[in-house]
Amino acid sequence: MARRYDCTEPKTRKHGLREAAAAVRRGDLVVFPTDTVYGIGADAFNTTAVGDLLEAKGRGRGMPSPVLVGSPNTLHGLVTGFPEKGWELVDAFWPGALTIVARHQPSLTWDLGETHGTVAVRMPLHPVALELLKEIGPMAVSSANLTGHAAPVDCDAAKEMLGDSVAIYLDGGPSLDTVPSSIVDVTGQTPLLLRAGAIGEEELRKVVPDLEIAH
Repeated sequence: MARRYDCTEPKTRKHGLREAAAAVRRGDLVVFPTDTVYGIGADAFNTTAVGDLLEAKGRGRGMPSPVLVGSPNTLHGLVTGFPEKGWELVDAFWPGALTIVARHQPSLTWDLGETHGTVAVRMPLHPVALELLKEIGPMAVSSANLTGHAAPVDCDAAKEMLGDSVAIYLDGGPSLDTVPSSIVDVTGQTPLLLRAGAIGEEELRKVVPDLEIAH
């Protein structure tokens, strides 16, 4: 039976975060607010849990899960060949609504789906998400909706879709920004905008003027 905690109240937030961290360590799934929409998350290094996440969403391995981190420093252990322009984007927009696609360390023992050696990473700007990530470490996180349905902007919508496939729901109230993150790929010679989202092309070009647009 899924449990839900009101994270707008300090006491229940602390209890909820503790229960959510324990659930993730057990290999269960949790739903929590981010600075964009609500996310469903699992321990990024627990292959079974990540598989459960994809199954809960009705999503195939061809759409691998992004990874959320609680600090830019975490990138050092996750990615390789990360270019200077990538760090400039991190400095300018993290924490925030920018997802960066980079090559992951080949030594990592994780299975996020068919990633072809890359990982999409983001550091969200939300206190509940950051507290959980700093406690747990990198989490595989995707929007907390069934594939083909709208991404949820509140806990009710997420729970209605995902039900008891999730162990813990952290309710942080309605999302303040419902626009998804922008996605920039830094695996090539020049940064490539894969998805225009909360951070516009113009803002990104102030940091990386040679930004290209995927067609």
